[in-house]
Amino acid sequence: MDHLQAIRIFSRVVETGGFSRAALSLKMPNATVSKWIKSLEVHLGVKLLERSTRSVSVTTDGAAYYERTRHLLMELDDIEATLGRAQTSPRGALRVDSGGSTASGILIPALPAFCARYPDIQVQLSVTDRTADLIAENIDCAIRSTSDDPNLVTHPIGALAWTTCASPAYLAKYGTPKHPRDIVDKDMPVVGYFSASTGLTQPLKFCRGVEEITLDRPRNVVLVSESNAHLATALAGLGIVHTLDFMVRPFIDQKKLVPILVKWRPGPLEVYIAYPPSRRYSTKVRVFVDWVSALFASV
Repeated sequence: MDHLQAIRIFSRVVETGGFSRAALSLKMPNATVSKWIKSLEVHLGVKLLERSTRSVSVTTDGAAYYERTRHLLMELDDIEATLGRAQTSPRGALRVDSGGSTASGILIPALPAFCARYPDIQVQLSVTDRTADLIAENIDCAIRSTSDDPNLVTHPIGALAWTTCASPAYLAKYGTPKHPRDIVDKDMPVVGYFSASTGLTQPLKFCRGVEEITLDRPRNVVLVSESNAHLATALAGLGIVHTLDFMVRPFIDQKKLVPILVKWRPGPLEVYIAYPPSRRYSTKVRVFVDWVSALFASV
């Protein structure tokens, strides 16, 4: 038995919560994963996992074994990745997850600098507006707007301003609202943004000093679930959009979009970097976290 390979497979089963998801992430058959786990249990003389037709749970011995070995695996990976090199020159694939607007508007334009600094790191950027399962999908880290996942290590890296805007043609047709309630009172078309994972549409929130207004039911002529598509609808004159300022600022400067209700801008959106606890000691992740933190601080 390849003891190290068995430990790696066991770790993936624990991290993903099942044989099928572990097999998928490791690109091997379910039966092979099961065989490796059984061999490891025989070798150790203890039961690591409790199996049923619907779920897999970790035994007390299995949990203790995982906690001791996962740090060793990460340290071994980092040692191998930097063998014969300085710690400032890590190498290997770095899997990063980000939303569409963050990827196209912030990360990708700045990525040449990161690649030049760390030429031996291959960045694999997964771009989606859904919330990826970092552990199950074997993703190293993600840029997120929430910090509520207790299974991840999360650090704040910045805050992004909001802007409400529309195209000049739209405003010429429907007029410019002077107050947030004008949007509803005058039945002005709005392009809504809904979550691809929950299906819920984000309400329009406005703030001026201590006064806060939430528009739960504006007239959504179009709904989208992806941030770049949201921008495109504004440029097409389909409705008012409420989105992150860095997305629309270039088009505002080009007079293709016009900011409205500028005195009613809500507080900025907090942005976080999140990664599984098993990536805590990864040199690749550490240098990316440092770099992306500096990047967002400058936005």
